[in-house]
Amino acid sequence: MSALQKLPARQRAVLILREVLAWSAAETAELLETSVASVNSALQRARATIGDGASAGDTFKPLDETQRALLARYVQAFEAFDIEGLKRLLHEDAVLNMPPFQMWVQGVVELGEWWQGAGCGCAGSRLLPVEANGSPAFAQYRPAEDGVGWTPWGITVLEVVDGRIATMTNHMDVERLFPLWNLPMRLTEDPRA
Repeated sequence: MSALQKLPARQRAVLILREVLAWSAAETAELLETSVASVNSALQRARATIGDGASAGDTFKPLDETQRALLARYVQAFEAFDIEGLKRLLHEDAVLNMPPFQMWVQGVVELGEWWQGAGCGCAGSRLLPVEANGSPAFAQYRPAEDGVGWTPWGITVLEVVDGRIATMTNHMDVERLFPLWNLPMRLTEDPRA
C-alpha cells in the first residue's frame, strides 16, 4: 500500500483500473480521456515503480550531466516558447497541473494546444532554477504588465522519468512561495544576460 501511494495519481488510477478491476486498456483510456498508448505507458511505469520500490521519478542528481542537459533544453525551449522543442522533451502522456486550480492537461498534443491557446501568456517568461523536495524546479517570471522586467508567476516542479519530463506541477502561490527561496518579486534584468 505504501508503494502505491508513491505513484503519481494517473499511474495509480491506471494500475487500479487495470490490475484490480481488470478493465481493458481501451475502457481505462475512455474513462481517463486519454489514449490506449498512454494507459499502457502509465501501467508499465507503475508496475516498474511498484516492482522495485523506487520513487516514480528519476533521482534528481544536480551533477548528473544527462539531467542537467535535459533541464537546460527545457529552459531554452520554454524561454524561447518553442512549443515543438518542449514537446520533444516530454513523455507522450506528460501532465501539466496547477494547484490549487482544477487544471489538468495530459498528452503531448494537448499540451502543445494548451501552450498555443490558454497558456500563451507564458511567452517571454524567464526561469530561475530552484530545488523543491529534491526535485528539479524553476521559478517562472512572466513579462510584467507595466512592461518593466518580469514578475513572479509560479514555481514549476518537474518529475523526470526515464530521461524525459513526465509531470510539470505549477504552484501558483507566489506571495508565499517566492520568499521561501529568497526570490525577487521582480526581475529587472534578463537573467540570461
